[in-house]
Amino acid sequence: MKSRMLTCMIAIAAILAISPNLLCQNGPRLTHYRIYTLGTLGGTNASGNSINDLGWAAGSSATANNATQEATLWRYGQTIGLGTLGGPNSSVAFPAKDDRGILEGIADVDKLDPLGENFCAFNDGYECWAFWWSDENKMTGLPTTLGGNNSRAAGADDYGHVVGWAETGLHDSTCIPPAVLQYVPTVWNIHTGQLQQLATLSGDPDGAAVAINERNQIVGISGPCGDDDGMGARHAVLWENGTVINLGNFGGQYFNTAAAINNFGVVAGWSDVANDTGLCDPHCYAFVWTKEKGIQQIGPLPGDSNSLAYGINDEGEIVGQSLDAEGNSRAFIWQDGKIYDLNSLVPPGSPFLLFAGDINDFGEITGETYDQSTQQFGPAYVAVPTFKGDDATGNSQKVILPENIRHEIREHMGMHRWELANAKE
Repeated sequence: MKSRMLTCMIAIAAILAISPNLLCQNGPRLTHYRIYTLGTLGGTNASGNSINDLGWAAGSSATANNATQEATLWRYGQTIGLGTLGGPNSSVAFPAKDDRGILEGIADVDKLDPLGENFCAFNDGYECWAFWWSDENKMTGLPTTLGGNNSRAAGADDYGHVVGWAETGLHDSTCIPPAVLQYVPTVWNIHTGQLQQLATLSGDPDGAAVAINERNQIVGISGPCGDDDGMGARHAVLWENGTVINLGNFGGQYFNTAAAINNFGVVAGWSDVANDTGLCDPHCYAFVWTKEKGIQQIGPLPGDSNSLAYGINDEGEIVGQSLDAEGNSRAFIWQDGKIYDLNSLVPPGSPFLLFAGDINDFGEITGETYDQSTQQFGPAYVAVPTFKGDDATGNSQKVILPENIRHEIREHMGMHRWELANAKE
C-alpha cells in the first residue's frame, strides 16, 4: 500500500500544471511546542507575563519563603531579579514588547499609602509606582505628576513611550474601596520624562492604557473608578490619532478590557456578557477586534465557561486562559480562527500549563505552570515551537485544582498577577 507521503506527491504532480498553490493536507497544521520551565528567586512559583522577540521572558517570581514577589527577567538561561523601588514587591505584570531591552512594570516604594489604597494589588500597604528598566539604567521610577500617590506601567513601544495609568489628586466618588483617587490613562516618555494624559470616553472619569504598538495605537479601558482592573473596566477602548474609540462588548457593564494590540491594529482582550453582576458573572469571553469585523468571541475551550486573552503577536495568534465555572484554569492559543488547549500541543509528561501570558512573533509563549505533585502554583515556562502536526496529540484533560488555588484565580482573574497572590499568605 502506498504511503501517505507518496500518495500526496503523486497528487501534487498531477495538479501542479493547473494550480501550483494547491497542497495536499487534511486541515490545519497545528504548531506543537516543547516546554522549558524557568527558575525562581528562591520561592516555589513564578509567572511569565511577557516575552519579546529577543526571547526575553519577564514577569514576577516569589522570593525566599514566598514572602514577597519581585519583577523578574529570564534571559539566556539566567533568572534575574529586577529589584523594587524601596518597598517589598514588584512585577512585570503585562506584555512588554520593547525589543531594545527595556522592560516596564510596577514596584513598591518605601512609603506607606496615606489613603490605605491597594493600587497595585500587592496587599502590603505601600505606595507603588510605574517603572522602566534597562541594563544600563536598572529600575527607574515613573511617578505620577498629576497630584496622586500611585502609578502603573503596562506596555511600551520601541521609541521610549511607556503606557499605563496614574492617580490624580481628585477624590473620586465612583471609586470602590479601598480605591480613593481618580486614575487616568497616561503615556510617559522615558527620554524626556514627560507625562501625557489621554482622554477617556464621555462620562467616564477614569481609565487605563494597557498596551501600545509601533504605530502609536494604544488600547485599554475607560470607565468609573473600580477597586481593580475589572469593576472600572466599563469600556474597552482604542486611542488613535488623538481620538478615543469604544471597541464594543458582549453586552456586559463590567470587565470589558482591551489588553493587547499588534502592529496591524488587531486587538485582543475580554468582555462580560449581558446581565452581569460581577466579574465573569455569569460569563466573560476573550475577544479579537479588527476595524473590518469589530469584536468577535474567542472560546472558551469545550467544557469551560470563561476565557480571557492576554497576548497577541503580528501573526494574529492570541494566547490566554480558559476557565470552567469552578475556576479551573488552562492555557489556550487561538490561531487560524480556532481555539486550542495549549496542553494538547506539548509532549506527554510536560508540566500543566495554567495560563499563557504572552506570545512573541516567533510563536514563543510564556505563562505559569501548576505543580500537580505539590498542588500549588508552579514555575514560569517558555513554550518553544518545534514542529507542525496534523492534530493535537498531548493531554488536553482538565486538571481539577484545589479550592485555595481556584479561589486565588477567581479573586485575581485577568490582572496578570493572580498567580502569585498566595506568595503573601
